[in-house]
Amino acid sequence: MTRILVALDGSDPSEKALSFVLDHHADAELTVLTVLDPAAFVQGSADVIPPTIDSWRDEAEAEARATLDAAVDRAEAVGVDLDTDLVYGSPARAIVRYADDHDVDQIVVGCHGRDGVSRILLGSVAETVVRRSSVPVTVVR
Repeated sequence: MTRILVALDGSDPSEKALSFVLDHHADAELTVLTVLDPAAFVQGSADVIPPTIDSWRDEAEAEARATLDAAVDRAEAVGVDLDTDLVYGSPARAIVRYADDHDVDQIVVGCHGRDGVSRILLGSVAETVVRRSSVPVTVVR
């Protein structure tokens, strides 16, 4: 059976990637992965950063788990089983590493999850995954 990894960060493009997989690859072994990037903690505005890394982590994990739970609900609604996982790290590197470590056959990502200045400064996660992955990558717009 084909193993497909879907990167989900709660953005519209990543939600479209999940929809694509549910519509076109429902017969595959599906895993939805969310990556929490600790570097995001130091890149935000001082007005919106929680007072400690612990509170950031707790809030980020709660939001990520809610996103993953919603993905499970969406899949169950169309009769598809999927696994979920949550890891920490640089998103592109973590996605590629996860795929390598879990014998994934294909990665599906949204075209981008970041906007504006952060995208220019940090580059595109999808582009980096395409360049570094040893397995085929589908980028969904």
